[in-house]
Formats: sequence, C-alpha cells, structure tokens
Amino acid sequence: MERILHDLRLSETITPFGVGAIVDVLGESLIAPDTSWWDRKSAPEISCERLRARLRGGVGILRQAPAHSGRAAKETAHLLYWRFPAWRFCERCTKLSQLTGRNKGRWINKCECGGTLVPMRYVAVCEKGSHIQDIPWFKWAHRGTDAGVTETVRFCRAYKELRFVRSSQRGEGLGSLRIHCNGCKRSRPLSDLTGGESLHRDGIRCEGAQPWEEPKPGNVCEHRLSAVQRGATGNYIAEQLSALDIPEERPESAEKADQIRNHFNFQRVVSDNGGPQAELVAGWIAEELGVSAEDVLSLAASGDDSTEAPLLGLKDGEWAAFLKKLEGGRDHSVDDFVVDGWKVPADSTWPQALTSRLVSVGQVRRVREVRALCGFRRHSADADFIPSDLGPDRKRKPVYPAIEMFGEGIFLRFDEDQVSEWESLPEVRTRAGILLNRRNSSQWAHRLDVPEPRFIALHTIAHLLIRRLAFASGYSSASLQERIYANSDRPDRTAGILIYTAAGDAQGTLGGLVRLGEPDKILSLLLAALSDADVCSNDPVCIESDSQGSSQLNLSACHGCALVSETSCETANRLLDRQLVLGGGNVPGLLDNVLDQVRRRTGV
Repeated sequence: MERILHDLRLSETITPFGVGAIVDVLGESLIAPDTSWWDRKSAPEISCERLRARLRGGVGILRQAPAHSGRAAKETAHLLYWRFPAWRFCERCTKLSQLTGRNKGRWINKCECGGTLVPMRYVAVCEKGSHIQDIPWFKWAHRGTDAGVTETVRFCRAYKELRFVRSSQRGEGLGSLRIHCNGCKRSRPLSDLTGGESLHRDGIRCEGAQPWEEPKPGNVCEHRLSAVQRGATGNYIAEQLSALDIPEERPESAEKADQIRNHFNFQRVVSDNGGPQAELVAGWIAEELGVSAEDVLSLAASGDDSTEAPLLGLKDGEWAAFLKKLEGGRDHSVDDFVVDGWKVPADSTWPQALTSRLVSVGQVRRVREVRALCGFRRHSADADFIPSDLGPDRKRKPVYPAIEMFGEGIFLRFDEDQVSEWESLPEVRTRAGILLNRRNSSQWAHRLDVPEPRFIALHTIAHLLIRRLAFASGYSSASLQERIYANSDRPDRTAGILIYTAAGDAQGTLGGLVRLGEPDKILSLLLAALSDADVCSNDPVCIESDSQGSSQLNLSACHGCALVSETSCETANRLLDRQLVLGGGNVPGLLDNVLDQVRRRTGV
C-alpha cells in the first residue's frame, strides 16, 4: 500500500474520520491507521490529567494529530491514511484492479486506458470481531452454487480479466450490477452479496486484521463476514471520552464527611458501636454541623477513615466545581475555567413555577474541553472493541487521539428538593420506566445514561433551549452542545444543564452565548423555549406518543419540537420526552404550570 496525503480539519481526526474510519476524498476512499503509525515528534501532547486518568487502564498519552498550515511540503507534519478498499474499477473500460499507476514517480489514480479508478462499493465487515477487509472479487466471482459454475470456471486464472459491468436489461438495483470474467465468461450479480450468510457460503473468511495491518499466520478470526456498503454508518462506531478542564473540586458530601470525622465527639459514636449513647451523640453532632444523624451513624459504622470520596465519573468533579463557582459571584480568575454565578430572582417578574425550580445560573465565560478517541467498533455496538493504539510494543504507553477546544456557555442549576419531590410521583416514575425498560432490553443502549425522570426532563429542556438559543446567540444549533448533570444515585445528587460551544481551530470566544446568560435574557429565552415546545407541528400524534426515535428510545419528542443535531446531543437524540417537562395526560411535568402562570399574567 502507498501512503496518501490529503487535507482534513483537525477536529475531523477525532470524529468522523478518526482511527479506523473510512473517508472519501476527491474520489478516493481512504482509511486511518492506528496511532502507532503516527510521527510522535510532530504530534503535540495535550494535558488533561482528569481525562487521562479515566482512559482504559488509567494509562496513556493524549496527543493531537500532526497538523500544518498552508501548503504541504515533503517534510510537512501530516497524518497517514491508507487506501481502502484496494479493489477499484475503471469508469471508462470497467476493468477491476488492485494496482495504482505511476507517472514520473508520482502515484496516480488512473487506469491504463486513462479512465479514473473508482473504489468498489462493497467491503466485508466482521460481525463480531470489528475487522474490515476487501472482498476478494476474483474469488467471489468464480464461486456460487448455480449451474453456471463449471470446471472451466473453477480453474480460471484470468486474474486481469475482471470487469464491473452494468446491464439495464436486468432491471434496476443490484441485479443489474455484475462482476464479469472475460476469461471464463463467468458473470455474477452483486445481488448475491445480500444476506448474512453469502460470504460464508462462498468460503470467504475473516483475516482477523485491519486493512493497515499485516495478517498474522494462525490468527484466524472465527466470526463471519458480512458484505456492506463501504459508507454504511455501522462500519464505524467511535467511542469517545470528553472532559472539561476544570479544577476538580471535592464533592460536598466529602467535605461534610471530613467535618463529621474531625468533630471531637465522633470517636464516642464509633466506640459505642450503635448503642444508645451513639444515637444521642450523633444527634448532637448532626445539630451542630447541619447534617442528619443518619449520616453520622452511617459514617461511624462504615469504619472508613479515608478523607477522599471517590468520584464515580467525570461529571461529579465538574458538578462540584460549578457549585463552587456559582457561590463566588463575579469570577475574576484568568484560567481556562471562568464562571460568573448569580441566583435566580424570586420576585413577581417571573412565574413562581419556574423560579422555585431554577435556583441559579452560571455564565461560563471561558471553558476548555478535551476530547479523546478511545477506539471503535464495527457492524454492531456489541462487537469487539478495537483500541486507538494497536502498536506491538506493549511496554510503552498507548497514544489516544485528542483535541482541545475553547468556548463559552450557560450553566443552569435546578433545586434538588423540588426535583426529588417531582420525580418521586408514581405517574412520573411510570412514564420514565418506559424508556428504562427499553434501555435495559437493548443490546447496545446500556451505554446511554440511565433514563431516570430527572435526566429525561433536564435533557429535554436542554434540547428546547438549544433550539431557541440558535436564533439569538449567533451560533448555529450544530455548534451548540449539551452536558447533562442528572443523577440521583450519588451521595451528591446532581440536577443541572450546561449548554456550551467550543471550537478546536481557534482560542477564545465570541461572547454571543455567554451574554444570553444574563438574568433578564436567559429566563425570557427559557420561557420562549417552553412556549415553542408547547405545541408541535406533529401534535396530537407527538404529545400522545410513547414510542418515537431510534429503537423507540424517545417518548413525546420529534424533529418538529425537541430534536437537535446529533453532534450536539450526548445521547444522539435519544431519551427525550416533552410530557416530563410540560406535562400531558395524567403526567405532571417538571416545569408544569409555568406557561399557565405566564398566560394568566399577560391575559393571553
């Protein structure tokens, strides 16, 4: 294989054209090899310790893909892509070949007759091993179980006589596209490729490798191959990890645990070991520190002297950092995490149903996000995981493709007591249970967040607000992204939304989004977003639905009311429901009655 140089945007080296992905550029089909092929001297390292620590195994190096500006020269830093599939046909003479010609030492994508070579439409993907390879067209064309397979066909050696022909006399579709051998006159339609067993019946086996790897002797993959179009979505399922570069604060529960352990009466609770004196002293400690007696007794019974509460995910540290920033008011820091916090005014200007639930807002003036590509899968989400680094040297640390982006955003924090009270209602839990059951029964949806009521409601609010902000911020909706903080199974429960924009090609922000986080603007925008979602163009079908979207993982949500660009959503436009926001039927919404209060006040 020769190495081919083409220009890509830096952000595209993570998705959609990261390691293992197929990219079509100027009529050529290419595939990106793993990071062991990178020139590490020209791939700068990216620093984000909290993200690196949560990669597989907790070890690895984050590196940005080699990049350059201006015209590329021979020694310019670049990223390698390999030609795949190798089989191509000439658009003029229809000849199939795997060779590439040269003209004055330069590779050209031309046939001997002068016609342009076009990549074959179909490739073979391993159904479980996440491998991909060329279909051996000469072998495939001379196989089959029909009566046309004669001895002459079986022993044909006319390797350079294959043609990719089209015949309008055979109708439309794959039946009109055929691989024809001029040597033995064997002709086979591409319609024979359809079906999960087609390649297996023809004796074509998986080589157990990626196109840029040399197949290892004896390393035979036992899984079957499936013929798919090379541009099919399932050919590449990337697994990414992203984190905000923030000073990771300790959660509130950890700080309270420290206060309890350091109290001079705490050892009396521990020594009494659950007796009556322990309960009495625990009550004293709880009253003095503003915690519950159950927390004191539970901490004493655990026997854990650790002063650090382990973070269950990247978002736990981010949530704690946002809470600290919200309490600080105006932020005069000059680092990569600048947030101005303010409390939502509880006056008659705004509906009480909104101000009682939305308690504070943060104007994120500057934030740095780092994204890393962990690896990929092919064909299905339950196939084998292929890491980004397949290098043979297991002693060195693996390299993960990464990119850093700087941007701005708006953070919304909701009242925990109000959210907890709402999500404890039987009607609410029953509604959310529909999505929970579908997630649990799916082979791949378990990778999505748990659709508890607060997550579905806050996720839907984020989508509604993104659609509205796209009109007022100056950013397109595809440029806005969400980050949902909604968990009730943590010591520190979370209930918040971050809507932000980030660009990898320039540092700094334009300010169009953060200015909308001011008190007199964000509440108006939120009310407008709720008003937009109150009536969908697909109602009453949409609002009464409980099965929409991919794998029926949406309830009352469609393109007319709640869906945004898939690149903006953490769950690819899944786990949404307007009823859990605005109410519907017998289901009360988290922001139920907000619009009614506005209409009563305005007389509309």
